[in-house]
Amino acid sequence: MPSLGPDMEAGTLVQWRVKPGDAVKRGDIVALVETEKGIIDVEIFSDGVVDQLLVPEGTHVAVGTLLAQLNGGATRTRQVIEVGKPSEAPQPLARSAPVPATHAATSTTPTTTIVPPTISSVPSPEAHRRKVSPAARARARELGVDLERVTGTGMGAAITIEDVVRAAQTVDKPGIAEPAHDMRQIIARAMSRSKREIPHYYLSLTCSFAKARAFLDRYNARVDIESRLLPSCVLLKAVAQAAKAMPEFNGFYKDDAFQAASDVHLGVAIAMRGGRLVAPALLNADQKSLAALMIDLRDLATRVRAGHMRSSELSMPTLTVTSFAEEDVDSVIPVIYPPQVAIVGVGAIRERPWVVEGQVRAELTVPISLAADHRVTDGRAGTRFLATIRNALQAPEQL
Repeated sequence: MPSLGPDMEAGTLVQWRVKPGDAVKRGDIVALVETEKGIIDVEIFSDGVVDQLLVPEGTHVAVGTLLAQLNGGATRTRQVIEVGKPSEAPQPLARSAPVPATHAATSTTPTTTIVPPTISSVPSPEAHRRKVSPAARARARELGVDLERVTGTGMGAAITIEDVVRAAQTVDKPGIAEPAHDMRQIIARAMSRSKREIPHYYLSLTCSFAKARAFLDRYNARVDIESRLLPSCVLLKAVAQAAKAMPEFNGFYKDDAFQAASDVHLGVAIAMRGGRLVAPALLNADQKSLAALMIDLRDLATRVRAGHMRSSELSMPTLTVTSFAEEDVDSVIPVIYPPQVAIVGVGAIRERPWVVEGQVRAELTVPISLAADHRVTDGRAGTRFLATIRNALQAPEQL
């Protein structure tokens, strides 16, 4: 079971997308896993042929549990399927070790690793779990509905979203669990760990967004509606370029040392219904054009709000941006998401009094803040990092 982010302790294998004998290559979707964040497409990071599937569908297992085996390459050497685990993401624990609650207190509680019997073929979902669509399962979690008490009316007695909503309306209100309670606990543990373990320092600046806005207006005037750029796209690309130029803000602090990431996978904080919050990655954000980045951003936001993400998007963020550019807040003082070492906050883009050539006038501006790990960088480096973002916004045509 891959760790789909440092806050994950366990997950439920919802569905296999492969069977023994199937050839797989890096990037293929091999399984669906359900976590508190939703239904996750689990990608594989090894080439080979699937040998055995070891965990039946519907099984809830701890991170690090062996899910399957494959025979790799021409040598047919058996190896563990490594899914959702690029080399620069936090490393998985050995199967025999307790699985720590990464976003919990320092003294973690061991989680028993489930090692199910070997199976030679894909098990029937009916033999191990009730039929529940991923969307219905996510809706049940939001409404606090116990699926064991829901009668399915779909094909084959499958539980649908309508069944979940109906059950939520008929149960006694005091018996309904608080929506997204598990996610709020995860966020609480993550932020508590961050403030306890990471010596934060904070910097901020406000810069003109007038040139960026003029660039967006010119660009959007010549493309169709579906291809138009949002201000957040320009801001994200500016941050990604700054991270590439200053890699000490792009990576992980693990084992008492900083490990710089080779690529910029920019985490984007996205709010979900029921108080949930995730920050999946825009992969290789610094290498993509604004048009390509906008396509990826729209796709990511749509899938996140539907509760469906990919394992690489959750396990690979190297730096996170939390933006309130379209909200009514002056600035953001963010909290680092461990084991990352920095997070950028973006406040509201709006007109403010601004001095230009000795004259005060109304200017479109944006406040940008930085929270960084003092074990890795200091305020002088942070100042240069923010200045790099500001300078990029003054030359948006070069993004």
